[in-house]
Amino acid sequence: MTEVGGNRHVPEPEITEINKVLKEQAEAREFVLWTAKENGVKFIRLWFSDILGHLKGFAITVEELEDALTQGVGFDGSAIEGFVRIHESDMVAMPDPTTFRILPWRPREHSVARMFCDVLSPTGEPFDGDPRHVLKRNVSRAADMGFTYYVGPELEYFYVESAESPALLDQGGYFDQLPSDYASDLRRETVLSLADMGISVKYSHHERAPSQQEIDLQYTDALTMADNVVTSRLVIKEVSSRHNVYATFMPKPVFGINGSGMHTHQSLFRGDENAFYDQDDPYKLSHIGKLFAAGLMRHAPELTLVTNQWVNSYKRLVPGFEAPLYISWARNNRSDLIRIPDYKPGREDSVRIEYRAPDPSCNPYLAFSVMLAAGLSGIENEYEIPEPVEENVFELGDEEREARGIGMLPRSLWEAILAAEGSDVLRSSLGDHVFQVFIQNKKIEWDRFSSQVTNYETGRYLPML
Repeated sequence: MTEVGGNRHVPEPEITEINKVLKEQAEAREFVLWTAKENGVKFIRLWFSDILGHLKGFAITVEELEDALTQGVGFDGSAIEGFVRIHESDMVAMPDPTTFRILPWRPREHSVARMFCDVLSPTGEPFDGDPRHVLKRNVSRAADMGFTYYVGPELEYFYVESAESPALLDQGGYFDQLPSDYASDLRRETVLSLADMGISVKYSHHERAPSQQEIDLQYTDALTMADNVVTSRLVIKEVSSRHNVYATFMPKPVFGINGSGMHTHQSLFRGDENAFYDQDDPYKLSHIGKLFAAGLMRHAPELTLVTNQWVNSYKRLVPGFEAPLYISWARNNRSDLIRIPDYKPGREDSVRIEYRAPDPSCNPYLAFSVMLAAGLSGIENEYEIPEPVEENVFELGDEEREARGIGMLPRSLWEAILAAEGSDVLRSSLGDHVFQVFIQNKKIEWDRFSSQVTNYETGRYLPML
């Protein structure tokens, strides 16, 4: 036994692990300082997320970088949505040196880099309201069960004329290659910019609706992916802005066409082994995988407030536009909430669960957290997965859906709030602070929306009433 800090006795193996971590952190800091110097970095943006997933941050100069890496940088937390009140406003942004990347669209001379930060209290403890800390805590829970959580989201979005006008730029459809496809140039530039920042893209293409695009990010661990999603949304907007186009992740910006989702592929690994793979199962989905899917289905109504957090999110979750509404699963059926993509022979690592409810405007740190927590709850409690629904679930009658136990996702933000309020899974995965503040924020949004008089109402009722 060894004495640490004057009082605590720590076993020698733990001391070895602590020393290893400290060494790795020191090496990472040194690498950041060297890279910044070699690339003429002048400014470093310190990034973090507010509770709704909006990217926040501030810049320091390279002269402050060494102190920032070791001591963090103080800022006013009361100015950030969902953080703290004015009388307890002091927060510390502690940069994660592994996230140091140079922004490719800034000038090479006096270049600019970014790092994601963990938000700490002034005494150095992780702040409970930091979405990145929430995801770290849930990932740690999975690690304690022997799992690493991997995700691969499909980011759908629209190019429109401007933030003031949702006018579409083309009339293309799924996989279309148009003669003068302005969007393909924007997508190509975006993918190259993401590659410069170390973010791998698996696919990019025109989506089904006019002017709708999709960029699929390469599978990786959940924390890295949440950082990547936040970065990708900024890069997509940055590239489009440089070409006088507006990119929007609004779930349903235009009536009568498909909305934008963020279908999220998920799996659990034990080391290099995919815990969702079973050679003998017809779906190649293991017992662990089915329990995980059952957890997602059992808790889907509660999760929806986080995966679909805006009033507009529920304009997407309606029949007729390929978005899920009913809580069911299948292999190739794209009307289900959960799909098990086809197994690729010899690729055990490709077996995964696709959860189709989330939209790209969610907070990825919180969305990945609650999806993971629901799946782990299914494993821990051994939930029984229902029979798959290979028919088009929208074409089944209400009586048949009821007889087969097929439930529904919330139809509005208010229904989602009601489903979430009593959820132990949501409260435990988000923590009391985020759980309470998030629901309070969504109630305020619903109240503001409910008091609005919409164009639909004036167009329909003014002439007749």
